Amino acid sequence: MPLPPAYALVATDLDGTLLRRDDTLSPRSRAALARAAAAGARHIVVTGRPVPGIRDLLAELDYRGPVVCGQGAQLYDAGSGRMVRAATLDRDAADTALGKIEAQVGPVFAAVDQDGTDGRTLIEPGYLMPHPTLPAMRVGHREELWASPVVKVLIRHPGLADEALADAARAVVGDLATVTLSGPGTVELQPYGVDKGTGLALAAEAMGIDPAATIAFGDMPNDLPMFRLSGHGVAMADAHPELKAAADEVTLSNDEDGVAVVLERLFP
Repeated sequence: MPLPPAYALVATDLDGTLLRRDDTLSPRSRAALARAAAAGARHIVVTGRPVPGIRDLLAELDYRGPVVCGQGAQLYDAGSGRMVRAATLDRDAADTALGKIEAQVGPVFAAVDQDGTDGRTLIEPGYLMPHPTLPAMRVGHREELWASPVVKVLIRHPGLADEALADAARAVVGDLATVTLSGPGTVELQPYGVDKGTGLALAAEAMGIDPAATIAFGDMPNDLPMFRLSGHGVAMADAHPELKAAADEVTLSNDEDGVAVVLERLFP
């Protein structure tokens, strides 16, 4: 068994990072991950997608390790198909947070990711899925969003830019929820104190790996907590400026196999 390299853990976001625009993993990226594994490093997916929105993709990738899902709210074992740990967002806290946000910026459109390995994404009237390939079920009224426990709430505003909506939400929700900007048209509320960093820390502990021995790849501000925890943060070429400013280096875009470019250098 090879000795683990300086970076014993390779943590990758999916959308805009490891996956190409068409939701596929290129042969070059697949080979680069295999090269890192042959050198003793482990790969962990750290994504904002909930478990049901990633299971089929993990099967296609033949990925069997731990996965951090739902912006850190879920720790899932792909090999056994078991939810190891999950944090849910209190219904009253979520409803109150939405009310505070709407008092600040006017009406928003909301959606939720339900808890569990078979949880659904529910969207209220007017909400448009920013990632149209992910399945969602439309409900008639906002009250129906709370039919089951949820791990996060997604909000969109008809006029405000994503950054302005996220800033306004942070200004009013306090400790009701953690506010995250995770992609174009994707501002999210998750359990307070939960983010990709806390999820990665739990997963690294379970694997017996020091988080400082992690190299992390991402493209949006929701990857910032993961970068802060890791020993080295790599932003994609077209990453959000806030993440680029915090990164240790910037690689090529996801469509140009930016993750593979770095791994090929580190694991020759």
